[in-house]
Amino acid sequence: MTRIDPSLREQFLSTRPWARSIWRPAPGEGSVLFWIIIIHLTALAGLILFPLPTWYVGLIALGLTWVGGIGTTVCYHRALAHKSLRLHPLAQNTLTFFAMLNGSGAPGTWSANHRLHHATSDTVEDISSPRIGGFWWAHLRWLWQAGQASVTRFCPDMDNPSYRIWNRLQVPVLLASFFGGLALGWEGFFWIGAIRLVFSLHAQCFVNSICHMGPKATVAGEDSSVNVPWLAIWHLAQGENWHGNHHTQPWSARLGHKAWQVDAGWYVIWVLEKLRLARDVRRPRHAPPAPAGALVLQAD
Repeated sequence: MTRIDPSLREQFLSTRPWARSIWRPAPGEGSVLFWIIIIHLTALAGLILFPLPTWYVGLIALGLTWVGGIGTTVCYHRALAHKSLRLHPLAQNTLTFFAMLNGSGAPGTWSANHRLHHATSDTVEDISSPRIGGFWWAHLRWLWQAGQASVTRFCPDMDNPSYRIWNRLQVPVLLASFFGGLALGWEGFFWIGAIRLVFSLHAQCFVNSICHMGPKATVAGEDSSVNVPWLAIWHLAQGENWHGNHHTQPWSARLGHKAWQVDAGWYVIWVLEKLRLARDVRRPRHAPPAPAGALVLQAD
């Protein structure tokens, strides 16, 4: 079980980062705020200059968005943060690259933040709870105002060179993601770069905000996570919108528990399992006990 250091609660209560001015980043997080401002301003300019992309530019942007989202949901979320499956190194590193290309950050930091969220869900220690900081805090502001969760504390299994190498690769990958579309001209620069990155950012952030604003969102001690069917459109049917299912059984590699709950991430996992690029896949309801050494992500 992940035990939360009492100092974490004291830190959040004393600093109240959600009550700060929106322009005040946490120490060391100014670059995150700068990045978010730059991609939004660039995307806005792109939408003014090129309101609609040509079919091939739009198809490339959509394809990268989808593959990047699969990298985040299958690799970062299900495999690394929750240990609900094990990926072959080839599949894991490929999906990690595309997740980073989508702006999801390095795998260690992403997983540490997510494990902290589950261990402290809807409490004052929760790094992204709308119950504590409101919609905009949960949706965006925590990214540069909460500070990053400690990889050493929350992801000791990922505190090694094979994961830390991605920290050094993050800036080059983001620069390639932002500027790579220039190969297809200015339209490609805007749509394959900033517009795609802004779309992907908000798709991921809706999980922290809207998917935690259910009927029990204001009831202390109650889980606020909910399934949001209409978000499947924004998430390109990758499965993250079934967030209520996920909080009910966080160990499961399948987020859409019912046949009608489309979960493309699960379909990709099924294919990877058949190709022997994924193993130890944990399924909902009748999942086996957590493997030795795995973290049980819930509060004490």
